[in-house]
Amino acid sequence: MAGASVPSGFRVYAIGDIHGRLDLLNRLHQMILDDAQGAALDARILVYLGDYVDRGPESAGVIDLLSQQTLPGFSAIHLMGNHEDFMLSFLDDNSSGSGWFANGGVATMRSYGVDFDYGELLEPDRLQDRLSRRVPSQHLEFLRGLPLSRVIGDYLFVHAGIRPGLAMELQSPADLLWIRGDFLNSAMEHGKIVVHGHTITDHPDVRPNRIGIDTGAFATGRLTCLVLEGGSRRFLHTGAAD
Repeated sequence: MAGASVPSGFRVYAIGDIHGRLDLLNRLHQMILDDAQGAALDARILVYLGDYVDRGPESAGVIDLLSQQTLPGFSAIHLMGNHEDFMLSFLDDNSSGSGWFANGGVATMRSYGVDFDYGELLEPDRLQDRLSRRVPSQHLEFLRGLPLSRVIGDYLFVHAGIRPGLAMELQSPADLLWIRGDFLNSAMEHGKIVVHGHTITDHPDVRPNRIGIDTGAFATGRLTCLVLEGGSRRFLHTGAAD
């Protein structure tokens, strides 16, 4: 979509999948503060694309930070990721435990102080109860209140992507949180440039109809932020440049 822009006076910082890397999030927050310092702007907006939990070591710390405060001078939009949905599903119904455990949930439980041996993974009801006692109500309120998408100017922000050819009001939550192939392989114009995470690439994946910014922070140390102002785009990131 040629000529895509955000409203005049806005600067938007969209942050990719964090996955329990509180260290990288703190580092990127400082980079964002430094980047915005002294800029004459009407609005500084942080958009977090979801997947705050699982895989990395400090999921609880990430949720604690995001649920309590935002950077001074910024407004914040926190979107739901499929891993937050996984965690909430387990807390509501332990039958989803094996899937969540296999996809990083073990690290999240440990970050909340739930210690166990691997034999206990066969008893998800006990782990569900123990985790429920450990997750603060503030964290649950934050997680349960996460929206699935947000539009700013000519950009649509969502965790995974959208179903090509389907109006936004008809999109299913499952697609917004989980879709890959049909979205990633589509060259269709979506009416907005879709900014998403969910699918790991070595570098930001910039296409005419979408921009992917999940650079696998939990494993690579590279947490990526897309910066939008007017019709311009640029990136900030932690970690090595190659």
